[in-house]
Amino acid sequence: MDLFEDARPGTNAPEFTVSEISGAVKKTIEGQFGRVRVRGEVGRVSRPASGHIYLDLKDANASLGSVIWKTTARGLAIRPEEGMEVIATGRLTTFPGASKYQMIIEEIAPAGVGALMAMLEARRKALAAEGLFDAARKRPLPFLPEVIGVITSPSGAVIRDILHRLRDRFPRPVLLWPVTVQGDRCAPDVAAAIRGFNAIAPGGPIPRPDVLIVARGGGSIEDLWGFNEEIVVRAAAESAIPLISAVGHETDTTLIDLAADRRAPTPTAAAEMAVPVRLDLVAAVAALDARRGAALGRGLDQRGQRLRDLSRGLPRPEALFAERAQRIDALSQRLPRAIEALSRNLHLALSRGAAGRFGPGLLGLLIERRRRQLDRAEAGLRPDAMLAHIRARERTMARGPAGRFGPGLLALELERARASLARASLGLRPDGLTRAIAQRRERLDARGDRLARAGGARVRDARPALEALRRTLESLSPARVLDRGFAIVRDLRGNVVTSAAVAQRAPGLELEFADGRLAVRPATPARRRAPAPEDESGTLL
Repeated sequence: MDLFEDARPGTNAPEFTVSEISGAVKKTIEGQFGRVRVRGEVGRVSRPASGHIYLDLKDANASLGSVIWKTTARGLAIRPEEGMEVIATGRLTTFPGASKYQMIIEEIAPAGVGALMAMLEARRKALAAEGLFDAARKRPLPFLPEVIGVITSPSGAVIRDILHRLRDRFPRPVLLWPVTVQGDRCAPDVAAAIRGFNAIAPGGPIPRPDVLIVARGGGSIEDLWGFNEEIVVRAAAESAIPLISAVGHETDTTLIDLAADRRAPTPTAAAEMAVPVRLDLVAAVAALDARRGAALGRGLDQRGQRLRDLSRGLPRPEALFAERAQRIDALSQRLPRAIEALSRNLHLALSRGAAGRFGPGLLGLLIERRRRQLDRAEAGLRPDAMLAHIRARERTMARGPAGRFGPGLLALELERARASLARASLGLRPDGLTRAIAQRRERLDARGDRLARAGGARVRDARPALEALRRTLESLSPARVLDRGFAIVRDLRGNVVTSAAVAQRAPGLELEFADGRLAVRPATPARRRAPAPEDESGTLL
């Protein structure tokens, strides 16, 4: 037998196991393509719960499966997205379990600025479709915030520029939230800072800012890429505190600029937007105060001139009060005569009232009337008067019709009369009658005393007024006028003569002087004679 006898005649090829083939292929690929850089377009992207990222790199003719391990994915500067053109750096290997080769990506970057801009534009359109960049949702900045929150790096020149500009314009308290402004931690740090400031409760130990400034200096698009991340844009759009974006230079544009309420070209410009100029405010207030004073002065002058114009159209105060002053003078002249007439009327009324209502005769008349009433009552209580009354009743009843005053009714009336007589006889006893008369007299005397006291009090109360009226009457009496040399002229009938014509027609006159009366006869009209001579004293001779 041949030592190299083939079990299967007709072939001399060696046999390999599947693992041997897979291992040989793996060694060949990894030895030939150790560390490579591959340029391509990102195709399908899968992110399972394990944290690894599975994606395809493709071009027009082929597709290369790739994987980014979880530890590597955490440190990537950008997140691969479908349709993005990238340059991936890594190593080729095989996956024996699926008979495929793949690339283990260790670094990935956009394939030039054009790729980044294309990805940025696609993200901008997607976020704009959600309304995150609408002008209607942007809030106005406060005119003068109490506290300003700044989100930036604590060690850069940006925070110094902002503080310096705030100090020059209008010093305000500043809260700094330090963040990383470049690299992998930029986007999550900035988003956390925005949400952290919004989470501060108003009125707490840490003051809540009235406005936020997100600031960073200039740089390349890769350096500013963290401010284009979706997490940062959404945090800026959700901020309840007005936010100013000051990322990069004036020519740099990031997505946070579109989501912010205001965009500043530089961090210094952001500080200028946050607060006004204090000196300008002082000057504006001073100018407004000057204008207010001038307007107040002009208003007072105009109103004063208007008042003077109106006052010229009004009548003089003397003319307004002249009529009323004249009326007061007329009334003051009539007042003494009215008082005199009122005094006379009151005096007459009091005299009549005192004589008629409260005189001694009235009191005596009332007492006499009460005594007569008492005498009549005593006469009615005598036995003979009672018997006469009973007999008169019996006679009246006897003359009445039988239907109305029958024997039964007559007997009933007689019985009632006897009972009344018996009761009256009890009262007609000497002691009872005397007691009743004494009681009546006591009541009568008491009433007489009360009446006398009331009359006396009324007279005493009226006496001062009567005395005053008497004095007034005496002062106005004609006798007092006669004492001053005047005389009263009366005709023969006793009528007062008040004119010369009546005196000439009267057959005779009587002159009353203070000490008596004198009858005279009026002189008859005579021819005009020469005046009689006068003596040296002026008496006619």
